[in-house]
Amino acid sequence: MELNWSLKELYSSFECNEFKEDLNKLDELIENFITTTNNIIDSTDSPDKLLENFISMNIELKTLARKLGSMVHLTLSVDTKNSTALKYDDILSSKISNLAESEAKITKWIGNLKDLDKIIQGSRLLSEHNFFLKEKAKNAKYMLSDKEEAIIAKMKNTGSDAWCKLKNVLTSGLMVDIELYGENKQLPLSMIRNMAYDADSTIRRKAYDAEIKAYEKIHDGMAAAINGIKGEVITLCDMRGFPSPLDKTLFNSRMDRKILDSMLDAIKEYLPIFRKYLKRKGELLGHKNGLPFYDLFAPMGNADMTYTYEDGCKCVIDNFRTFSDDLADFAKNAMEKSWIDVLPKEGKVGGAFCSRLPHVGESRVLLNYGNAFSDVVTLSHELGHGYHGYCLNNESILNAHYPMPIAETASNFCETIVKKAAIKTATKDEAFSILETEISDCTQVIVDIYSRFLFESELFKIRKERSLSVKDLNEIMINAQKEAYGDGLDSNFLHPYMWACKTHYYYAENNFYNFPYAFGQLFAKGLYAEYLKRGDSFPEQYKTLLSATGKNSLSDIAKIMNIDISAKDFWITSLKMIEEDINLFLKYNS
Repeated sequence: MELNWSLKELYSSFECNEFKEDLNKLDELIENFITTTNNIIDSTDSPDKLLENFISMNIELKTLARKLGSMVHLTLSVDTKNSTALKYDDILSSKISNLAESEAKITKWIGNLKDLDKIIQGSRLLSEHNFFLKEKAKNAKYMLSDKEEAIIAKMKNTGSDAWCKLKNVLTSGLMVDIELYGENKQLPLSMIRNMAYDADSTIRRKAYDAEIKAYEKIHDGMAAAINGIKGEVITLCDMRGFPSPLDKTLFNSRMDRKILDSMLDAIKEYLPIFRKYLKRKGELLGHKNGLPFYDLFAPMGNADMTYTYEDGCKCVIDNFRTFSDDLADFAKNAMEKSWIDVLPKEGKVGGAFCSRLPHVGESRVLLNYGNAFSDVVTLSHELGHGYHGYCLNNESILNAHYPMPIAETASNFCETIVKKAAIKTATKDEAFSILETEISDCTQVIVDIYSRFLFESELFKIRKERSLSVKDLNEIMINAQKEAYGDGLDSNFLHPYMWACKTHYYYAENNFYNFPYAFGQLFAKGLYAEYLKRGDSFPEQYKTLLSATGKNSLSDIAKIMNIDISAKDFWITSLKMIEEDINLFLKYNS
């Protein structure tokens, strides 16, 4: 089975004629977009025809830019120091930044159109892009002058984008010193982090100590990067009129503050339940003062839960098939067609992600697979993202951009499918291990995510006044972990460098990329409960929901399934499902 992803569906190489021709074509499309946009602004022609022209141009431009950008992004993800990819990353960023002034002009023009609803209703193409156009009109409120937008776009290339690249280089190139089995070794950070799941407690502790120590080699550069990025975000939010970066995130998420507050209130109410689990796990592993951070992911039970990649693939396909053949066949195709880059290696970014390639109707999945059941779960998670993209294949690229919170729904739903199905066919020991893995994952997505929300909130609060030192960042992270985890974790063994570990803090366009994970998991659990009620009719309804995620607010998406996500009771219902698992875990070991 191929362990590296194929990019030939994009381009055979950066040197091939097709890549160079598309790069030149992008210049033509950008020039045409700028010229046509200026003409639209000054035109006295019928607005509907002008809007149709804008939509058609935008689709062609964004499709080509996405194709070129995917080649660069995916290459750099597995080889962060690739000089050719880095060169084209700069070139593409510079080219795209030239669109900012025209984008600002057309957005404000749309925002000022009278009778926009009537204009849209008179055209099939415009009606298909109703949500996109209405969102453009809303965005107009936060646009700056055309020249300012152009300057900001260009300055990002040497600002937040450059800081993010530095962060990727620092973390992907970080070699960690560790002593294993009497031998001193240097291993990539991603391999060290995978050791958190090792069955050997000594290795878990050594990996934790080595990881914390290793960050000292790069923490000054990482602190500079996060300060630079967050400082830029605060400045731009102030200039655009957003009360805070969180308000901007909620706006971009198509999410009301009431929804977030209802979800967070429910989470805070249930934190003591998670702490019971953490303390009990700590006791079972021989700890008296709560669970130390290095044992958060310690496998439980006596079952051999080791999965080669081939085993993991079979597990995912078989369990996906318990939900629908469509989902299972999608996953099988992704594995057989080399959509997945599997193993950790030097120069490869850590973590996992899925990137949609709309022009070919495919996705690419990055893993750092380590043979634990958690790696199988991660595989199912990322393929869930891929399936979400598959359900959007019949949508225009302008109707396929969904916000962060709903982005984590299909992935968490697929995790739930795999875990629930795996338990049914597992031995007693295996079932216990899977149950504990499920609770552990939920704890990460609820409790740890809450700590990250607290951290980022405090980070923005202080960064508005001054830059933060490494010591500041470490202290804020520790305090956030203490508030979220409480006595569930041993306060002597927390993780002060999670701000350097989690890449989401370095996305200037996606701040607070933490609560969307909690939203996604809890919304997915609510959907899974509906699946249990509706049975065979649900998979098609689920596809309908996913296909609508690019052209609806979160509230309207939920209404497709008759769910009210502004009600705290909905979130409580989902959290009760986790509580049932925790009570089962506590009973199993009583």
